[in-house]
Amino acid sequence: MNTIKKLSLTLLGAFTALSLFSGVAAAADWRAWNIHHDGHPNTPAMDRFAELVNESTKGEIKLEVFHGGVLGNQPDALEQVRIGAIEVGNFSLGPIGPMVKEANLVSLPFIFKSVPHMFRVLDGEGGQIMSDAMADAGLLPLAWFDAGARSFYSQKAIATPDDVKGLKIRVMNNDLYTKMISAMGGNPSPMAFSEVQQALKTGVVDGAENNFPSFKNVGHYEVTTHYSLSEHLIIPECICVNTKKFNALSPELQAAVRDSAEKAALYQRELWAVQSEQARKDVEAAGIKVNEIADKGPFQSAMDTVYADYLKANPDMKKLVDIARATQ
Repeated sequence: MNTIKKLSLTLLGAFTALSLFSGVAAAADWRAWNIHHDGHPNTPAMDRFAELVNESTKGEIKLEVFHGGVLGNQPDALEQVRIGAIEVGNFSLGPIGPMVKEANLVSLPFIFKSVPHMFRVLDGEGGQIMSDAMADAGLLPLAWFDAGARSFYSQKAIATPDDVKGLKIRVMNNDLYTKMISAMGGNPSPMAFSEVQQALKTGVVDGAENNFPSFKNVGHYEVTTHYSLSEHLIIPECICVNTKKFNALSPELQAAVRDSAEKAALYQRELWAVQSEQARKDVEAAGIKVNEIADKGPFQSAMDTVYADYLKANPDMKKLVDIARATQ
């Protein structure tokens, strides 16, 4: 073989190897964290998100979802996504509030009139302000999941704030939630979720609060008699991506990933609606009396002191609160 031919073959081999190497380097292997297991709407929705990302980017981004919190608990996963050790996470906005104060908007009691109202706020200026702040912290929201509305359940119907007076109500360990109960004259009782069933059964607490699927799935309907649709907390979940890794993508890949997330979110909301409706039917069939609350105005008015104290401590949140309240 002459020298020129040898050189040509050598260059061809090097070019082929470089092309193959470049192709591998161009493909990004992403991991997604999800705390939920089979049977929860978010699990198939996150799988759908991964499928759509893989298809729409033609394999340039290969996303694998790890369910059941196998990559760590939520606080760990939040930090891992923030620093880019994990690319994507499906998070509740509740735990994000301590690191991004704008995310606390969704933890303000009775800030939203309904679940559709919450989505209208998030799809508008208020949601954009919150998203920008989260992105600055390393958690860029791509789409919002439905996590239902939390309502009261107890041994009696709750139709007005006065009905809460004197009741011991279990809440999550958050000052906003304890102040919410206190503002209605109740006695807030923060405790671990795993302890609530026994506490309700023995009368340690008179009531608790959660969404329909949780109320049913953990058996709290077995030790209460009434579920009152106060919908005092409507806290969504998000598909969040590490900001730097998302911004490093081409505009075309960014659009593909965001579109995939939005489609997966619509799918999740459909699944959530079906599961929530079925859970309500199941607990009603078991004897639970569901109490509709047509006018939430008295509850919202009862929160005046809660909001006054919160905005005094966080004056820069006033704009977000005003936007949410003004959204129709």
